[in-house]
Amino acid sequence: MPESTMLRYRIDEDLKEEAEAIFKSMGLSPQSAIKLFYRQTVIRKKLPFQPVAEDPFYSEDNQRVLLESVKQLIEGKGTPHELIEA
Repeated sequence: MPESTMLRYRIDEDLKEEAEAIFKSMGLSPQSAIKLFYRQTVIRKKLPFQPVAEDPFYSEDNQRVLLESVKQLIEGKGTPHELIEA
């Protein structure tokens, strides 16, 4: 068995609790989830997932609505407005 090492890290308590509840629902301990993340990172030679921005502006749904709005304005449908900054 390969030699092991101890990891120590600090993380927001709420984030930790939320993540560990998800790990538990999947039958994973925090240790096994971290090990899985490391293993998949090594196998893929990159992050094993696509990071997602939390900003709802960039969501697929919002981008679709914005593109449709732009299309309508280009076609002469709709009413353009000046941007009013608060």
